[in-house]
Amino acid sequence: MGTKRFAVGIDLGTTHCALSFVDLEQSEGEEIVQGLVEIPQLTGPGAVEERSMLPSFLYLPHPEEIKPGDLRLPWDSDSGRIVGELARTLGANTPIRLVSSAKSWLCHPDVDRRAPILPVGVPEEVPQVSPLEASTAYLRHLRDAWNGLHPFADLADQEVTVTVPASFDPAARELTAEAARAVGIENLLLLEEPQAALYNWVNDSRGTWRKQVKVGDIILVVDVGGGTTDLSLIAVTEREGALELTRVAVGEHILLGGDNMDLALAHVVKGKLGQIGVELDRWQIQALTHGCRHAKERILTEPDLETVPVVVPSRGAKLVGGSVRTELTRAEVEGTLIQGFFPEVPASARPAGRARTALTKLGLPFAQDPAVTRHLAAFLGRQATATEALEGFVPQGEGRTFLHPTAVLFNGGVFKATVLRDRVMHIIEQWLAAEGGAGARLLGAPDLDLSVARGAAYYGYVRQVGGVRIRGGTAQSYYVGIESSMPAVPGLEPPLQALCLAPFGMEEGSDPEIAPQEFGLVVGEPVRFRFFGSSVRREDRVGTLLDEWSPEELEELEELQAELPAGSHQPGDIVPVRLQAAVTEVGTLELTAIPRKGKKRWKVEFNVRGHDDA
Repeated sequence: MGTKRFAVGIDLGTTHCALSFVDLEQSEGEEIVQGLVEIPQLTGPGAVEERSMLPSFLYLPHPEEIKPGDLRLPWDSDSGRIVGELARTLGANTPIRLVSSAKSWLCHPDVDRRAPILPVGVPEEVPQVSPLEASTAYLRHLRDAWNGLHPFADLADQEVTVTVPASFDPAARELTAEAARAVGIENLLLLEEPQAALYNWVNDSRGTWRKQVKVGDIILVVDVGGGTTDLSLIAVTEREGALELTRVAVGEHILLGGDNMDLALAHVVKGKLGQIGVELDRWQIQALTHGCRHAKERILTEPDLETVPVVVPSRGAKLVGGSVRTELTRAEVEGTLIQGFFPEVPASARPAGRARTALTKLGLPFAQDPAVTRHLAAFLGRQATATEALEGFVPQGEGRTFLHPTAVLFNGGVFKATVLRDRVMHIIEQWLAAEGGAGARLLGAPDLDLSVARGAAYYGYVRQVGGVRIRGGTAQSYYVGIESSMPAVPGLEPPLQALCLAPFGMEEGSDPEIAPQEFGLVVGEPVRFRFFGSSVRREDRVGTLLDEWSPEELEELEELQAELPAGSHQPGDIVPVRLQAAVTEVGTLELTAIPRKGKKRWKVEFNVRGHDDA
């Protein structure tokens, strides 16, 4: 094992971060010695406490707001940036200086994720940071917390797994890895959050998971966190008499979660205040949103609590006499969340869209339809045939309009509320009954806040010493665009074909395959590679060349710009090549162009772990 004493799991969440570990020297087989790091953080000026979670908030204080001495941590830190519980507390009253949802911004395809854009829309005198900087700040705090508690086992020397949404785009995954490298984490693995939750369930079972599932089971992981809804399907298969877990599908990237729910509750409170003549500006609404988050969490986790006070800070002359106090009731919280985000819909329901305004302010690309249940119905419907060709799997039967889950595992802080778990299970049961399917059973998840971090640490242990692994390879087929040769026509771009490079389920580290066709590669000048992914075209093989496709079949991914060295060729030369692709052990798609003559090869790497089994 070398210097790796621990397998460390980091849940880099939208609203909370957590840090868990498995002692590699003390663990053996299914007897796992696992712990959770209590993270020191500021909870008030001059007050440092250890908490099991680090709130994913970054506060940029005014130089005269807090004395530097009141911001001391057990390690050297930047007094101009506050991370964690105190950041969340200060930001509730001064949201203009609070960075939140950095993880959601990290996967925003329409902004420069390295540019200082957060907080959004603030006056010039308020400093800003990039989504990458904010993510790096959280990881730096976690690193310093770990190193302070483990002075002889530096985090840089351990096996570290950082979790990301299953649907994170390739650029967001690469930026997450970059943030980890910036704080010295080199032995890095990235793992999908729903898989981490299932790994934690396997670990918690202490070997009894094989008695709780059977061949032919489809485990649906529904993960609704602070900023995203992540959906995954994992089949229970059999190989040589032993049960295996095979991930067969992941959902689209859905920016829909607890943040949306907090905002919905803020507008409920805003409406109540409006009835008594109190108007709020946008910064007060933002502060109110943070207050509603706290109220929601209390009401949903404290069964005997019927109301929680909510305070709206004053903003100048509009609110004479200071802050406005109001409250949220249990009926308002449950009614808003159940009817707005978990409505009863048929299995045929699909997310509603709307025509967008041509001009819009900079903001996150939230899902247009807030109904998690409609997104879930669409996901299961799209994957109706996902297990038809799965080796070692018992088919479900014909005539089904959606893939029938037989077990459900919940994850994410939203599902700490029993009423919401029960609601989703009730709706799934209705869908199954309507098609004559058997009911789905609920898999127990004891700690929805910490399961991802714990599962990530266990995954690192499995990678080191062996154990049950979730198989599946790439969760999409991947393609590169091939431009056709044609005469120039005004207003008409050359037709584009899509060449399959990595078929669905291609395993990491597998032997590379060469596409049989020959293409021309432009060298010595700036070019762009256009990549595509498909979660539904499962039969395409390396070399399959598509002339046409529907938007539902292929999704264009972020393009890659490059300038390939000309070598012995002239800039702009077109070199005849064949293409070879492989998925590396760290999850990148390595594209190699092999020329007809000579030994020169060109390599291009494109990160595909955003849709891939880690």
